[in-house]
Amino acid sequence: MATLLSSTSRESLAEAGNRLDAEVDRAPAAELAKIGDDLFAVLRLLTGEISLRRHLADPSVPAGARSALADRLFQDKIGRSALNVLSDLVSARWSRAGDLLEALEQLARRAVLGVAEKDQSLDEVEDQLFRFGRILDREPQLGSLLVDEGTPADKRAALLREVLGGRVTAVTGTLLEQTVRTPRGRSLDRAAEELSELAAARRDRYVAHVRSAVRLSPDQEHRLAESLRRLYHRPISLQTELDQSLLGGLVVRVGGDLIDGSIAGRIATARRTLPS
Repeated sequence: MATLLSSTSRESLAEAGNRLDAEVDRAPAAELAKIGDDLFAVLRLLTGEISLRRHLADPSVPAGARSALADRLFQDKIGRSALNVLSDLVSARWSRAGDLLEALEQLARRAVLGVAEKDQSLDEVEDQLFRFGRILDREPQLGSLLVDEGTPADKRAALLREVLGGRVTAVTGTLLEQTVRTPRGRSLDRAAEELSELAAARRDRYVAHVRSAVRLSPDQEHRLAESLRRLYHRPISLQTELDQSLLGGLVVRVGGDLIDGSIAGRIATARRTLPS
């Protein structure tokens, strides 16, 4: 199961995630793959270097000093884009040093999934991760071998590649291999489930769930999709649903964003703001 973060750490991760999403929307796939690889490399280092991890996440150390330290340590080892992400992370506030590791892994995974977003293979990646998790359910010994930290990481990664046999996308292979290399005490079947859920959430960034009081015409759907594309700077597909309880207008949900332009929504807002 994913680490439960405190409200402070969740806010820091959300802000960093929003900045990375903007990078995912504009960067080419090769750049996103590089960002992911670099962040995973930093994750592996900080997983083993406990004192350094604590210093980079220490709220008693000024944010600028933590960011400067990260720059000095990593400026010649990772790309500028990944270094910018790392500097943002260590400048933020974390309730625990371990939360910084969780954030690094989450953003590295998002960057790698950005490659699948670019080539529109998120559905395939999600399905492959889900099916791999089911395989591990049936073969628990295999899952244990793949995360046994008594075995060198390179050997565990080689075993994973042998099991996968080249039958998955590069994105799926990268996500699973990085988890095998840095299991952080988790079972691989649960990690695969988390990755599948993350892929589904990333796919949802490209879908607008629309409820409408009346059925939209093809022209209205096209204009709505174009407006959302300009708003979110990425192509958006529509999933429409008729909901006469709205009385009029639309309710649109894209990922975690909700746009309520319905008459029912306006009435509810007016009721809340009127004096009692």
